[in-house]
Amino acid sequence: MRNRLVLLPGWGVGTASLDPLPASLRAQDARLQVELMPLPELADSDVQAWVDHLDRKLPNDVWLGGWSLGGMLASALAHKRGDHCCGLLTLASNPSFVARPDWPHGMAEDTFGTFLDGCRSHTQVTLKRFRTLCSDGAQQPRTLLRQLGVGVPDTDPLYLATGLEVLARLDTREALQAYAGPQLHLFAGSDALVPSEAAKALSELLPDVEVGLVEDSSHAFLLEYPQELAAGIKSFLHESGDD
Repeated sequence: MRNRLVLLPGWGVGTASLDPLPASLRAQDARLQVELMPLPELADSDVQAWVDHLDRKLPNDVWLGGWSLGGMLASALAHKRGDHCCGLLTLASNPSFVARPDWPHGMAEDTFGTFLDGCRSHTQVTLKRFRTLCSDGAQQPRTLLRQLGVGVPDTDPLYLATGLEVLARLDTREALQAYAGPQLHLFAGSDALVPSEAAKALSELLPDVEVGLVEDSSHAFLLEYPQELAAGIKSFLHESGDD
């Protein structure tokens, strides 16, 4: 199914708010089947449990992609599936969202810990803060903030907290290095959650893989520039053997 792309959303938003990108992709390529699948809702924060869950739920032999946490999970699943994944697309997905000694291009561990505590004790306030951070750096942040609030599911706070724990534990660098299929990783130049330096570092880690940086854009840049991103993604899919 080289004409089928499955996309996963980021943490704290539903699939509805991300519809502009799939709609743009379908408009530019009528043959391309694009599906938005929700993130798992699991009480277990074991990364492998999440990847195994997605492996059972998502169709095989398709392109995998995602935004933020969704892209990180898609990376892990692509590695697991190997030849049964047509290729990988990530949008504003840091290989390691939380900074590590050998990957300083992430959120400070104590800052993330405060965010996780806030999720457990003041869920709605934390979700609103997260959406605000997603829109920081946008040309029209208020408009983007409203878009991110569309169709947000009423997710159990337990699942939101375990999702953040998975986000903190994920480190997809080895998976990306081991996955032999086509890859495209796009980052935002004014992202308040993923430092733009991560793009350069990933490019150095994966010298034969296409890594792009969209200047003057926010973490939610897929809503700012859906048509432009769709054109780039379409070219990537076709050049990688989608024709």
